Amino acid sequence: MQTTPKRTTGWVVMETLRGYGIDTVFGIPGTHNLEFYRPLGELGIRPVTTRHEQGAGYGADGWSLQTGLPGVVITTSGPGLLNALSAAGTAYCESRPMILLSPGPALGAEFADVGTLHETKDQLSAASAIVEWGRRVTSAEEAVAAIHDAFELFGTTRPRPVYIEVPLDVLEQETELAADATAPRAIAGPATADATAVAEAARLLAAAQRPAILAGGGSRGAATELRALAERLGAPVITTLNAKGVLDEQHPLAVGSSLRLQAGRSVAQDADVLLIVGSKLGEAELWVSELAATGTIIRVDLLESQITKNHRADVGLVGDAAATLAALLTELGAGTPRDHAGAVGAASQARAAVRAESAELSAVNTALAEAIAAALPEDAIVATDSSQIAYWGLLNTLRVSEPNSTPYMATYATLGYGLPAALGARIAVPNRPAFTVVGDGALMFSMNEFITVVEQREDVTVIVVDNGGYAEIKQNELDAGIAPVGVDLAQPNWAAVADAFGGTGRKVATAGELAEAVTAAVAAGGLQLIHIDQATFDAAQGA
Repeated sequence: MQTTPKRTTGWVVMETLRGYGIDTVFGIPGTHNLEFYRPLGELGIRPVTTRHEQGAGYGADGWSLQTGLPGVVITTSGPGLLNALSAAGTAYCESRPMILLSPGPALGAEFADVGTLHETKDQLSAASAIVEWGRRVTSAEEAVAAIHDAFELFGTTRPRPVYIEVPLDVLEQETELAADATAPRAIAGPATADATAVAEAARLLAAAQRPAILAGGGSRGAATELRALAERLGAPVITTLNAKGVLDEQHPLAVGSSLRLQAGRSVAQDADVLLIVGSKLGEAELWVSELAATGTIIRVDLLESQITKNHRADVGLVGDAAATLAALLTELGAGTPRDHAGAVGAASQARAAVRAESAELSAVNTALAEAIAAALPEDAIVATDSSQIAYWGLLNTLRVSEPNSTPYMATYATLGYGLPAALGARIAVPNRPAFTVVGDGALMFSMNEFITVVEQREDVTVIVVDNGGYAEIKQNELDAGIAPVGVDLAQPNWAAVADAFGGTGRKVATAGELAEAVTAAVAAGGLQLIHIDQATFDAAQGA
């Protein structure tokens, strides 16, 4: 039964979020979080109810990557919040904005240990250990201030998730907080790099004979400036997985997102001047302990603490990537763009070498990835999991034209990410086909979200590559002298599972059948699943 709306603390929290542009939230309604849900209809906010809070977090991340806004996750207290913390860990490791909202014990009931519903020893500390900051508020004013502070963080420094806990009694309290208190605040924006350092960096780049650019996740908002600078310098561009597509991968200077392969890393290692934009150069992106570049290093990052992280820097530019690259272009002047022939040739050779190395390391995944890439629509968003088909194949093979076209989590490397992330991305940009390409082991972590896709009436195609279980871990066991244990997994009838959820399932055995199935899936819409038995596919291809 509907009653007259109450302007509670939960209401003004959601009102504040709406003012910043949040029109979609992910989560699961629960006994304790109803006041967050009460105003959604009136505020014009779409609730996406997933079937697990981890899926809510990954869906919010996929949505965030497309919109540039923080993903918002609403959980209930205790188990709901704890279920979402893997997604918070992903957002933290990948430097992505996220707001987790949860009720907490009433004021004065902290650590009571009396057996209340969802009672948790210290959920604030649990969440705070994962996120950039966690805050337990005591009033509507503090709750709204926390939202404003979160957007200040996202707009001025490294974006990472935050957690806001509203005690149950505070959440349900009516408030007379003025409407202007919930209005969005102007954000100054990140600091700009020091002019003297910019001038020195420009001088080094202008004098370079073999310049190169390594773009990380921090460059995703600087695609226009990065392309202009690469063309001005005649510099090949290699990216991390989080920056895949920041330079159109069809561009002749684009090497791709292949830092995990020596053929890709060598582009950066052999440059006489290397410009690194927005990357901490972590081992998870490199697959080696250090990049070990030999030339002069210029690093651009929002935080001074990142300038020398994991690698030296000869010149450090602390500031926003787009503003800093624009300043470098201005300092370089119009000039005459460097002759591109050598750089284009180097990029082309590197791409060929990457393909050869990929095929040598994993011929079956490379061949299958090439078949999948050839079948996908050019403008597809393709979310992936930490599956072999992704990191051994598709992320080396698929060439995309826009950043954030391949939602992924290279550092946290979780399973269960791809399907909800694809759904979140589709909700954010309904004009682009949404796919997830995952292994069978990974899909088992989130197949419950099949029904979320159906319920939300969205179009998402799942390509599941079935290699019989956890194939990489099986190989790890064999390499360690361990007889395979716990890695050969039973498989459902994947096509029938999709049908049972209200979608359409297909099984394919050849590249031709795959291409036909993708075309049919996009045309039909809704939940679509394409099952590829890898052994059968390999045999058909003569692998």
